[in-house]
Amino acid sequence: MSRTIIAMGGYTPEQQARIREATPGWEVIFGKVKELDNRLFRDAEIVLGYSPAVETDSLLPESKLRWIQGWSAGVDKLPLDKLAARGVVLTDASGVHPNQMSETTLALMLAFTRNVHHAIRNQVEGRWELKGSYGEMHGKTIGIIGAGEIGVELANICRAFGMTILGVRRSGKLAEPFDRMYDMSGLDEVLAESDYVVNLLPLTDETNGLFNAAAFAKMKRSAFFVNVGRGPSVVTDDLVQALRDGVIAGAGIDVTEPEPLPEGHPLWSLDNVIITPHIGGQSDQYSARVADLFIHNFKSYIETGRPDRNIVDYALRY
Repeated sequence: MSRTIIAMGGYTPEQQARIREATPGWEVIFGKVKELDNRLFRDAEIVLGYSPAVETDSLLPESKLRWIQGWSAGVDKLPLDKLAARGVVLTDASGVHPNQMSETTLALMLAFTRNVHHAIRNQVEGRWELKGSYGEMHGKTIGIIGAGEIGVELANICRAFGMTILGVRRSGKLAEPFDRMYDMSGLDEVLAESDYVVNLLPLTDETNGLFNAAAFAKMKRSAFFVNVGRGPSVVTDDLVQALRDGVIAGAGIDVTEPEPLPEGHPLWSLDNVIITPHIGGQSDQYSARVADLFIHNFKSYIETGRPDRNIVDYALRY
C-alpha cells in the first residue's frame, strides 16, 4: 500500500510535477484546504501546509501522520501541544521569506523617511503640499529585534545605506553584518539607540505584548517602529497612544492585533501610520521556495527518518 502526502498551496503544474518526481512510490494529493475531504488526512503520513483537519483527523489513534512541513514561518496558530504529544515532527518555512520580508520592511522605512505616505494622500486629494521633514536613512541606526534569517537579509540591505546595525536574538551571538548583537536583556539599550526599530520576533509567551507603553517610552521621539513579525507582540492600545502623543514618530504595520484590523479602528485614521494587510511574506516566488524546501526535507526524511531543516522546537514554540 502506497504512503500518502497531502500538499496544500498554490503550486503550479511544474512545481507539482517536481514534487511528484521527488517522491517516487508515494501518493501525492494536491488540493486547497476547503476542497479536501477531511478523511484523507487519516491516511496521510506527511502533510505539506496545514488544515484544521490535521487536528480533527490526523491525530486520531489510527492516523498515520508523522511529519508536517508548514507553509509559513510562524507556527503559533497550530496545536503545538497536541502535535508534540503525538510525536509529530513539525518543520516551518523559515528561509522562504528573507527577500520579500526585508523588502517590505525597507519600503516602510523609506516611505516614512521620505514622507511618501503623505505624498500619496496628497495625490488622492489633488493637493501639492510639502509636509513634515525629509530625512535620510544613510548614517542612521536600525535595531532589528529578531535577528534570524530575515533579520540578516535586512541587515545586508541596510549595510548598503551605511547604517549602524544593532540586533537582538535569543542567543546574543554576533553575526555578519551586524555591528552589535544583544540577547533579550539588551533590548532596552537597542530601543534607546535606534532610529528605526523593526520587530521580526516569533510569537511566544516571552514576546507576547513585548512592545508596550514602557518599550515605546524608551525609544527616540524621532524613531519609527516597523512590525512585520506578529501582531500580538504589540500592545495595540499602547501603540496608538504613543503615536498620538508623539512618543514615537510613526509606525509601519504589516501585522496587527486584532487582525484583520476592524473598520473604525483608531490606527486607520492616524497620519503617522502606514498599514499593509499582512503582505510582507507574499511573493510570486513563494510556492517555488516552499517546494524546494519540502523536496530537500523529504530527501532527509527518507534517508534518516527525519527532515533536517527548520525543525520546530516545541518547548520554544518556534
